[in-house]
Formats: sequence, C-alpha cells, structure tokens
Amino acid sequence: MLMTIVGLYTFYILMRLYVSVMQIGFINQVKRKKAVLLGESEYLDAANYAVAKEKLSLLESMVEYALFFIWMGGMLAWFDEVLMMQSPILHTLYAVLGLILINSAVMLPFGWYAKFKIDAQYGFNRSSMGQYIKDTLISTVLTLLIGGLIVWGIASIINASELWWLWSFCFIFGVVILINMFFPTIRALFFDKVTPLENPELQEQIAALMEKTGFVSSGVFVSDASKRDARLNAYFGGLGKTKRVVLFDTLLQKLTPQELIAVLGHELGHFAHGDLYKNIAMVGVMLFGMFAAFGNLPESLYFQLGVNPSPHIMMMLFILLLPMVSFVMMPLMGLISRHNEYEADRMGSELGGAEHLISALTKLVSENKSFPLSHPIYRFFHTTHPPVIERLRALGSNIVADVTEDFTDPCPEL
Repeated sequence: MLMTIVGLYTFYILMRLYVSVMQIGFINQVKRKKAVLLGESEYLDAANYAVAKEKLSLLESMVEYALFFIWMGGMLAWFDEVLMMQSPILHTLYAVLGLILINSAVMLPFGWYAKFKIDAQYGFNRSSMGQYIKDTLISTVLTLLIGGLIVWGIASIINASELWWLWSFCFIFGVVILINMFFPTIRALFFDKVTPLENPELQEQIAALMEKTGFVSSGVFVSDASKRDARLNAYFGGLGKTKRVVLFDTLLQKLTPQELIAVLGHELGHFAHGDLYKNIAMVGVMLFGMFAAFGNLPESLYFQLGVNPSPHIMMMLFILLLPMVSFVMMPLMGLISRHNEYEADRMGSELGGAEHLISALTKLVSENKSFPLSHPIYRFFHTTHPPVIERLRALGSNIVADVTEDFTDPCPEL
C-alpha cells in the first residue's frame, strides 16, 4: 500500500512539473508573436512575469516532493517517537501542528522570493519587510490557534466513534462554512484596514445594483490593500448577515464608476446563481471522499510506515496527501468554475453594460500583468477563469489572437 501511495504521489508531482514546463514553453513561444490586448512592452512584461512565477512553481513542486519523501520515508515514525508524551491530546497537537509548521517553514522562502523578488521586479509588491514579518507571524498564530482547535476536535471524534471519518467530515465541513462566513471580518481585523465607502453617489449606485439581485449586505467597504500590493481586486465575502462588499482601493483608483459597476455586476452574478454555495458543496464532496478513504486505510500501511494508526498519524497523512487530491479534483472544479464565470459575465453585462465590462476586464489584464494566453493543459489543471480573450469575445468584442484554435476555450455548455 505504501508503494502505491508513493507511486501515485510521484505521478502527481511529475504531472505538475510537466504542466509547468508546457506552460513555460508555450508562453515563451507566443510572446514573440503579435501582442494581444496589451501593448508590445506590456505584453512581453506579462509573459516574463508569468514565466518567472511558473519557474518558481517548478522548484516548489520539487521541494514539496522531497518533503513528502522525507516524511513518508521515516520522519513520521521518528517525529512520533521524539514527541512521545503522556497526554494523548498534547501529543496529537504537537505532532500535527509540528508537521504544519515544519512544512510551512521550508516553503516560506518561496513566498518571500515571490513577493520581494518577482512581484517587486514587476511593480506589484508594496509591502515592507516589517509588514511581511508581521503578516507572517499573525498568520502563524491564527494557524496554531484555529488549527489547534480543529486538531483537538478531530482527535476527540476519532477516539469517540468507529465512524470517526463521517463525523470528522461533518465537523470539518462545518468549519469550512464558518470560515466562509467570517473570513471578511477576520481579514479586516488582522490584515487589511477597511472603511465604509465615502462616495455617496457610487454607494447609491452599488445599493441599487444589489437591490436588483436581492443581495443584502452589511455594507460597502474599501480595503487599504495598496499598502501591500498594487493589483486590482474586489470581493463579496461572508454568508447570511455577515455578507459585505469589499473594494480594494487600487480598484477605485484605476476603474471608472461605470466599469466598477460592471465588475460588481459580475460578482453579483455569482451571488444570484448561488456559485458560492456550489463551491462549498464541491469542497464538501472532495472532503467526504478523502475522509471516507482515510477511514478505511489498511493497517498494513501504518505497519510499513512504522507507526500505529493513531489520530495524529491519520491527520498527518491527510495533510500530506491533500495537495495530490486537490490536484486531481481541480479539473472538474475548474470546468464548473469557468462555466460560472461566463454566466456571471452575462449578468455583469446586463447590469453594468457589456462595453464597460469589456473595458474593465481589459484594464484588469493590463494592471495585473495577466498574460492573456495559456497552454490548454495548464488551463485544464489550474485555471478557474476562462481565457480573458474568450470572455471578451462572449461579451461581443472582436479580439484576434495569433494562435491556433487549439488554444481557445469556448464556454462549456453544462
């Protein structure tokens, strides 16, 4: 069983490497052709930025594979023995959170390099080293606190019921729902400073827009995201009474009011079609499958690893194998998500005008240095949004790209 899992994980890493190599080769090929959506220099900049990030992803994949091999090759058993203590709950907490902290510490330099080297080179990073360290420490503390409660909850369930995997799934799915409900509040409390939108005319337009779709929120807020990053973004967060509209200050600076209304119309399209609930349901299906599988792992696997089938070992295996399962699930989730994006674009064009949504999407591509073309296999595994060229075509824009039809991604009819 151990060799089967290692073989599957090896295949997963090889696929990730293959997809990244194909994407890098594709971008390096098409960046020499006529620019699409962007000026010549912007087009080349966006291509080089995408290649730089993908090269970093290649290295991340190899380090992730090395970590997996180290844990499965004996470190799980060694770590279990070193942390041996009288309290089973404390042992479980230290073991699981220890794995998370060790892996996070190993991967931390990649996040630093992406922000302070790649993003800084292309004009995105505005965060100071002090701000970065503060954010990292806050994230770590939140991970330990929230993660510790989750680990304690699952360990208690495993010890209390033979059907632990089913009740653990219900517990984790409840946590996912709570996170979606309170994410905007947590983000505003610890990371971004949000203030009420002070533009009465724009606020009135947004309120009218939300009324048309039945979206009831706790307010429209502006985030000071520009202190960390220059990219444009906005999001509707929360569930039920916790829903709120959050606009990045960078978005307000770069888009006209008409373009902003069109973008928000797109986001409201996701709400009107229940996309958030669909996404939560898809995550639920993935988690259910994983818990069902982990609840029926043969004892021979634990024997081969040199450990006992204890709660913390089960959770550590879950964490180690989660990236592989997510990668396998991503194509299906991406297919559904891309379909949802087209539907949201349709509503955005109806609520804010197709011409304004086209203009906004074009600006987003330019400001965020989003390379408009990608290899089909990369889109299949990684993208949740259709190629912006196809989105613009669906909105009525006549965009021409100097690539073969194999690289288009028309709206899937689901």
